[in-house]
Amino acid sequence: MKVHLVIIDPQNDFMDSPGSALPVSGANEDMRRLAAMIERVGHKLDDIHVTLDSHRVIDVGHPGMWRDQDGNLPGPFTIISADDIKNGIWTPRNPNFRARMLEYARALEVQGNYPLMVWPEHCLIGTPGHNVQADLMAVLQRWERTEYANVDFVTKGTNTFTEHYGALQAEVVDATDPSTSLNTAFLDVLANADIVAVAGEALSHCVKSTVTQIAQHIGPDQLKKFYVLTDCTSSVSQVGNGPDFPAIGQAFLKEMEAKGMTLTTSIEFLS
Repeated sequence: MKVHLVIIDPQNDFMDSPGSALPVSGANEDMRRLAAMIERVGHKLDDIHVTLDSHRVIDVGHPGMWRDQDGNLPGPFTIISADDIKNGIWTPRNPNFRARMLEYARALEVQGNYPLMVWPEHCLIGTPGHNVQADLMAVLQRWERTEYANVDFVTKGTNTFTEHYGALQAEVVDATDPSTSLNTAFLDVLANADIVAVAGEALSHCVKSTVTQIAQHIGPDQLKKFYVLTDCTSSVSQVGNGPDFPAIGQAFLKEMEAKGMTLTTSIEFLS
């Protein structure tokens, strides 16, 4: 039996720690439970995949991309609609990007994806916030040394012009950038596994998007081999009058369970 573990974005900027850019309540404890599980069943794991949200300062989802009519940058958690861009409420600081960003926002709305949201700058390449949470990283390195194997790190999000919640594909594919297209190599690796456990942050966003993309592309007959570790993932908190992210996360779990995936915990998995 080939057992794989997929850990979505277990990075410092998502941990509920002082100085984290985008803390998810409960994330540190999620990672500590996950680390304890790897210590317990690491010898049974054939491969561990860790996705890394990897951004630049100027990014479609960061304040530095945008300005209002007075030249002010948007605050974190500002939602920018296609109409906002069309009417000049928000526009890219580089006016040459306006048509492209208008098309992008419209594509999000047509696809029914999350609307374009401005997040705090997070997971900037080369910063401590991009690194894997310390407890988990220590266990991953012990696993590599003990099992004579390397963790498979999968980067996503380096394209300035599209959000990339899911590990398999960006929210809107950039035809000029293959890194935003469907990651068929990663999908093939998961298709060849017998059991796949999934954990990470945040349940409402990158975990949801990654698992949904897998379900859409891997085929319904394979979904029963997936196990979501519900005690090793948490949702982004609701912000103001924005979407109820915790409710969205729970609805996603029920949907995946209905499709054949198993909801379990780090204690129960492979016990």
